[in-house]
Amino acid sequence: MFELAPSMLSADFSKLGEQLELIEKCGCRYLHIDVMDGMFVPQISFGMPVIASIRKCSGMIFDVHMMVDDPGRYVHDMKAAGADLLSVHVEACRHLDRVLSQIREEGMKAGAVLNPATPLCSVAHVLDRVDFILLMSVNPGYGGQNYIHSVTGKIRDLRKMLDESVHPDIVIEVDGGVNAGTADEVMDAGAEWLVAGSSVFKGDIAGNIR
Repeated sequence: MFELAPSMLSADFSKLGEQLELIEKCGCRYLHIDVMDGMFVPQISFGMPVIASIRKCSGMIFDVHMMVDDPGRYVHDMKAAGADLLSVHVEACRHLDRVLSQIREEGMKAGAVLNPATPLCSVAHVLDRVDFILLMSVNPGYGGQNYIHSVTGKIRDLRKMLDESVHPDIVIEVDGGVNAGTADEVMDAGAEWLVAGSSVFKGDIAGNIR
């Protein structure tokens, strides 16, 4: 099932509650929340207090994307703050299988994230511990970047790898440069969850979602 997950990083924080209510009314079930630590990526975004505060007023599924070093340190706190899905970068985990197991033990769905240049073989041996795999189609850390079209082939390769495995139900999520012009390309390649930031929140939000 295809899902559009607006990325909160691109929202207007002076109108955050109003905008989250709007995207939920427009039919979005997932909210993508980028947590950045200024180390794994250059930017610093927001953490548990912000997530906990919006959890009180939103019924959306919180898809929390950890762009942080050693993300296993925060698994329990992210669950307590209200995360439903938690994804971690394979590049940031010293013991990826352990962190993914932690996430599931806390009752969240677990995702592994790969940067554009990270090969698919890095997740081949943890498929029994993931519910979804997030492929970055830009280099992480900044919103508004253009889609890297070479990732389309990577999506196809991942879809083939999953279909030929004993875990064909693992969902493929794509984040970066997704807009009205690239969404068909991404979905046709095999992605089911699409993260979109500036292409949702800049301008007519309801029109952009449609």
